[in-house]
Amino acid sequence: MQSPKLIKPVLNRDYPTISYGNGVFLYDTNGKKYLDGSSGAVTANIGHGNPEIVKVMTEQAQKISFVYRSQFTSEPAEELAEKMSQISQGDLNSTFFVNSGSEATETAMKIAIQYWQERGVKGKNKILSRWMSYHGITIGALSMSGHPARRSRFVPLLEDYPTVSPPYCYRCPFHSTYPDCQLMCALELEKAIKRVGQEHIAAFIAEPIIGAAGAAVVPPSNYYKTIKEICNRYNILFIADEVMTGFGRTGKMFAMEHWHVQPDIVAIGKGMGAGYTPIAATLVSDTVMEPILHGSKQIMSGHTFSANPLSAAVSLAVINYIEKNQLIFKSEKMGNYLFKKLKKLQNKYSIIGDVRGKGLLIGVEFVTDVINKLPFHKEVDLTNHIIGKAFSNGLIVYPASSGVEGIEGDAILIAPPLTITSEEVEELISLFERTILDVQNELQVNGIFPA
Repeated sequence: MQSPKLIKPVLNRDYPTISYGNGVFLYDTNGKKYLDGSSGAVTANIGHGNPEIVKVMTEQAQKISFVYRSQFTSEPAEELAEKMSQISQGDLNSTFFVNSGSEATETAMKIAIQYWQERGVKGKNKILSRWMSYHGITIGALSMSGHPARRSRFVPLLEDYPTVSPPYCYRCPFHSTYPDCQLMCALELEKAIKRVGQEHIAAFIAEPIIGAAGAAVVPPSNYYKTIKEICNRYNILFIADEVMTGFGRTGKMFAMEHWHVQPDIVAIGKGMGAGYTPIAATLVSDTVMEPILHGSKQIMSGHTFSANPLSAAVSLAVINYIEKNQLIFKSEKMGNYLFKKLKKLQNKYSIIGDVRGKGLLIGVEFVTDVINKLPFHKEVDLTNHIIGKAFSNGLIVYPASSGVEGIEGDAILIAPPLTITSEEVEELISLFERTILDVQNELQVNGIFPA
């Protein structure tokens, strides 16, 4: 029996009750099996029910599960910070532990502003971002986000940060194609800086691959090189939001490695604990830390459960498991395999307009007219219809926004655990094709989609 006291995402909906998980599969209390094609919220990177992680969790809980960060440190937190320094790019050597991706991006924002204050530059308080983006649900993180659906209720409370168009090649904001476009989407950042005034801007934040706000939008090859050059030219820090893309999800430990560009600050989460514990972090370069170390010697942020020893021990075990089992390589390999299978479905079903992504972070965008890339009307609610049909078929996929301005358009993310096998990919594709066929047939019967 489900309690009405529990606030669920949709208050009047009954949700299946989970019983247990094993690898890429979940099982509810009625015995129904689901293939977790989205790793929950693109989080369960190493799958469910991993006995190695459970063992570490139990052992650490028997030692100490909580200390407050202003009173003690702990061996797991110290070791995890060392590990983060080892696996991160360049001089990203300092780690501030938090509990969620929203906290990680908000902490990144605060550190960027504090960096300039510690240097004696008081006016650089704004964070520029892209209109197609999502950086979290706190007021600060939501201010940096361009996700219209998630912003709408709170606009009067939000800062006016989003200013730049996304590198959305499928629907180019400038009605051009790469490379003829000459990266106008990146060069627009320079225009925004000039309009706002570099003396007011602390940083620019971007997801390396746009996740829920754009369904795995991958920028052109020189995009981030250009972005970093512009940031450097105008004395603006570059923050990478790797909350969704980190820890092997895209075929690299961190997605920015694909473009050989090091951010000044990085927000991480989700795959960091792989769903076994709530943990996230903000990684800070030596360059950004230097004036703080010689100034106030304190990052003005913090949470009760920051650097929690139980979460730190679990996260360290997750990262070690990823490395030991070569899951980053497997993510690239299985991602390529899954991508090719999805492209075949795109050629087969005209409801699929685009397939894009890297590694095991793949977006599928749906259209009513594949030639003209016309989206379905918002009233059709196609994304939720596809997710519901997939769920009833035993496949979990994740909702994403798409289309011009991220308002009208339908898309999903497919992002299974990095442990998925080729046989399990085949099962995923079979379930997804059944879903697409069911939905396309229903739309045709109702006269919403041409036969």
